[in-house]
Amino acid sequence: MTTDAAAPTDLLIVDVDTHLSEPWDLWLKRAPRGYEDRVPQVRDVDGRPRWVFDGEPIGGVGAASVIGADMEKRYDMAFMFGTPVHEVAAGASQVGPRLELMDAQGIWAHLIYPNTVGFGGQQLGGKGDPVLRRLAVEIYNDAMAEMQVESGNRLFPQAILPWWDVDQCLVEIERVRGLGLVGVNTNADPQDAGLPDLSQPYWDPMWAALADAGLPVNFHIGASASQISYHGSAPWPSMDSGARMAIGSAMLFLANGRIIANLIYGGVLERHPTLKVVSVESGVGWLPSFLNALDYQLDETAPETRRRLSLKPSEYFRRQMGACFWFEDDGALIREAIKQVGVDNCMFETDFPHPTCLYPDPVERALAVFAPESDELKRKVFGGNAVRIYDLPAP
Repeated sequence: MTTDAAAPTDLLIVDVDTHLSEPWDLWLKRAPRGYEDRVPQVRDVDGRPRWVFDGEPIGGVGAASVIGADMEKRYDMAFMFGTPVHEVAAGASQVGPRLELMDAQGIWAHLIYPNTVGFGGQQLGGKGDPVLRRLAVEIYNDAMAEMQVESGNRLFPQAILPWWDVDQCLVEIERVRGLGLVGVNTNADPQDAGLPDLSQPYWDPMWAALADAGLPVNFHIGASASQISYHGSAPWPSMDSGARMAIGSAMLFLANGRIIANLIYGGVLERHPTLKVVSVESGVGWLPSFLNALDYQLDETAPETRRRLSLKPSEYFRRQMGACFWFEDDGALIREAIKQVGVDNCMFETDFPHPTCLYPDPVERALAVFAPESDELKRKVFGGNAVRIYDLPAP
């Protein structure tokens, strides 16, 4: 609950996109006998520490935090990619310090996404021992359920799925529901690994299981092998490293438009009308124009698809999809965008502790943008929608 003058006194704040800087022993201390050397862990590789999985590097050692141990924010990508977890803000990896930070900021709950294994768990897929890969997923989800309990149901990590096998996904969906986790995230582009894309009937059992379980499926930006390049081809070659990160990051936000479009045009939401989908860390301001374009193009250029769909793309979005805002501080623009997209579809995030995160005063900064709006709207977009979509046990 916040005491900000611009907010109703009963406002419950839910931050729907934060990240975990994984402790180095997250998998290691839970590994069954015989797998201690194979689960994800930090090892020396060519003279420097790196995360490895079954002996193969899957990333650097950086905690992906720009908040230092002194709680100061760095505007330095080398710090993000090179600083280990024990040298950044304790709240990036530990429950107690994170709850202390949330209390100081007036935030009741955090939804949490991974870093090391990929925002969609894509680093755990591909080739290799299928038993080991499934074990890595199960250990992560077990650890996240432990974190949720330890937090007193204020931290809500989103489960990852064994996306390389739809039958294993069904088993894990049932398992994570039993663990009490409130949502899942998955690889946005399984076709990168030679599987059918997500619009194909192959995945219908997974969508049906998620809908039946009431678990939202989240598509965090950068949640696939083909999306994760922060630079990609968006910046021109002459750009310096900071400009490349800035341009690449902005384009990464917009890249979630292709996921929204393909899920809708591919008929996933038509076939599964109770499935809940959230586009995470992609902003909201661009969505009204994009959804208008999808509506227009459906009638103009895709007659066969139009015959298969009973609603316009914008109507599917309003019925089943959510989106998150954080940095958008052009008040008139973002407020109007939320009303066009749907006041019931938009949620607040901070992206802690990543480079674009709202820090150190995220609630005050965001609420200032919404000062002219009604208390009802604020209650929805700052917490109520998240409580409803993720079925959170609000106090």
